[in-house]
Amino acid sequence: MITLSNASEALKTIYLGVIAEQLNNKINPFLSVIEKTSNDVFGKEIKKLVTYGVNGGISSGTETGSLPKAAGNNYLTFTSDLKNFFGKIEISDKALRASLDDSGAFVNLLNAEMEGLLSASKRNFGRMLFGDGTGVIATVAEFTDNTDYSKFKVDDASKLEAGMIIDVEVNGSITSNTKARQIVAVDKTNNIVTISAAASGAYATGSKIYVQNSKNNELTGLEAIFGDSTTLYGLTRANYDFLKPYHNTTGGTMSASLIQDAIDSVEELSGGVVNFIATSYAVRKKYVEHCAQNNRNVDVMNLDCGFKALSYSGIPFVVDRFCGKQDMYLLNTDDFKLHQLCDWRWIEDAAGGILRQETNTAGYNATLVKYADLMCERPAGQAKISNITIS
Repeated sequence: MITLSNASEALKTIYLGVIAEQLNNKINPFLSVIEKTSNDVFGKEIKKLVTYGVNGGISSGTETGSLPKAAGNNYLTFTSDLKNFFGKIEISDKALRASLDDSGAFVNLLNAEMEGLLSASKRNFGRMLFGDGTGVIATVAEFTDNTDYSKFKVDDASKLEAGMIIDVEVNGSITSNTKARQIVAVDKTNNIVTISAAASGAYATGSKIYVQNSKNNELTGLEAIFGDSTTLYGLTRANYDFLKPYHNTTGGTMSASLIQDAIDSVEELSGGVVNFIATSYAVRKKYVEHCAQNNRNVDVMNLDCGFKALSYSGIPFVVDRFCGKQDMYLLNTDDFKLHQLCDWRWIEDAAGGILRQETNTAGYNATLVKYADLMCERPAGQAKISNITIS
């Protein structure tokens, strides 16, 4: 007979390993090749000691002249808070009782919940990898003559999905009228979002959309490196050249020289080596068209993580749905680490139980958690090309 105790044990011993494997290695090729480590985690923070510049204690002199003056490495400490990532499943008491005497039915029930949790978690974590940590996933756009306040328009609906629960920041504030609104439909052609409960009025143009409770709480993704914030990992960018990556904001027509210029600049200015390229479907299409027009072969490679990729001079060239439509990232994955307090875990009560009754409801829930953040130890060893022509 199925009980809450052995159901919790199944979540811990059977499902957890599969979930952790999927969320660590099957979200996208970029995350799968990044090292996951508990090093440099101190309490609730990541503090990573990095070197910059060169050791100054070198010279060429005469046979009897003075030896070089000693000058050691230059050190700085990168600091970041561990971010809190949660995933939650819920099973009604009715569904649980209906399957208590049928292990097969209960397994099907858990499998369905796990598949839903995995799908949503993969999508959310994959999106954050290309974000800047602020959590903004869309901005409200002008919606002329709209009087149905259950609908609003955004600049880009590609990161929004039906079922998501969102917060809307209007004029700098998230209030009870704009918090925890569930999306019921997304028209991605016209960028129109429908929510389950109408607002009291139209959301102001420029209002920011976040996943529930996520404002300024998300992973420090790639855009944090290439964005225009004044600080990165607790340091002022203007004070250190090595915090400034190569960023071609002009872009233009796809060509081999456009890509090669970025790669060469990284190698020349930082000594880094680009070993990974990520871009959008639209940019990949333009790259394939460019190869065809110039009689170049489009090589395909199998990555160790199980994904397939195109090859640019032996460098994996992958596509990701959350990469900006006109963007391309050229990265050295060896410079990135996902620092974590622990791997994915279920939150347990004092007795080791995972499934717990939801307060004042006839249902049970279990919460998956991970405390981690992404850090790049050499920002100047990365590159980005924006505004690549895709029309």
